[in-house]
Amino acid sequence: MIPLAGNFSYFCDSSLSFTEEDSRDYLEEPVAALPPSIVALLPKISILIVPYLSREKAEKPLLVSMTAPPQEKLSWTAQLRKDQETVLAFTFTGHEVSEYHYRFYQHISHMMWDLVSPSVKSRFSSLLMEELNTGTHGEVDEQSWRAKQQLQRRNGKVKFESKPFVEYLKASFCDTMTLYLHGICCDIDVDTGPRQLPSRFLRKRLLLLQELFPPPADYYVLPEDIRK
Repeated sequence: MIPLAGNFSYFCDSSLSFTEEDSRDYLEEPVAALPPSIVALLPKISILIVPYLSREKAEKPLLVSMTAPPQEKLSWTAQLRKDQETVLAFTFTGHEVSEYHYRFYQHISHMMWDLVSPSVKSRFSSLLMEELNTGTHGEVDEQSWRAKQQLQRRNGKVKFESKPFVEYLKASFCDTMTLYLHGICCDIDVDTGPRQLPSRFLRKRLLLLQELFPPPADYYVLPEDIRK
């Protein structure tokens, strides 16, 4: 493994034409954009860049493949946890940088759900309850949208401790954290549409994450921060 910043390292398969520019775009920049308080919580992380990841059968583990598998067997990413180390593997061939960043930060966000303190979850939960109590429509991404739909199909008042709300809380936290981290690293646009959370509520979520996990020096979350 080749060391990156902090507790990150990587290995790139020698069959790939992985240039210095690729190393910067796929590895150095997304890792450098992570908030220091998040890096401090994460375990040792090893990143594998391979030609393809293939799953022969649903119950079987993913395999590294040198040739392109059929589309239905292709997987873009995989995660393996062992002891105090987490391995993140990514298909390189046919993977756009923006899609790679999204999937990388999605992994980090799901890991953070298991690592953040109860007080962090409580503060994010309070934002969600405020949104639900005012009938706010929409969410950040598909996973949280589906969880919110399941929650809203239930009759009666939403309870903090209920299983549907906890599942929604996790999905919403991870999707919002993914967007927050991706936004620190890159200039991204949030797609508008009937499923999208209104901007004023999304802004409140991002400001909370910015308070809890400030970006590294010289990195910014919101456009007005650049002018300060």
